[in-house]
Amino acid sequence: MFDWTKSCSYDDAQKRRFHATARSRLKQLAAALRLPPGTFEIRSNRGGIAVSGEVTLHHDRAYVQVGQFGLSSGHGILIRTCEGRRDYTGGANHFAALTLLDDIPALAATVHAITGVGRTASGTVARAA
Repeated sequence: MFDWTKSCSYDDAQKRRFHATARSRLKQLAAALRLPPGTFEIRSNRGGIAVSGEVTLHHDRAYVQVGQFGLSSGHGILIRTCEGRRDYTGGANHFAALTLLDDIPALAATVHAITGVGRTASGTVARAA
């Protein structure tokens, strides 16, 4: 498993691995939520040398951002609602542990619980895109 707690600060190789792994996991999250193509994008901002930067899954109704901004608390996934992909402030911020990136079904359930986006465990559509 990927070590989400190993700092990306001043470590370009770790930052490359962090971004590649986070992008892959967010693609898996989109698939687990059964997000229709064209309703989301995944983008990466590497930031400066002293930070991890962030990787974002931006759906028409949900915003999920991964970074090492909450490393001391163990939190590094920001989840909130939004009103389209031009909404960068969205609803209230909710935080989850970076380790949820190693359990995509649990992360999908968390995103669904917070945003209502995706499918429930029973497979029913929770909220249209």
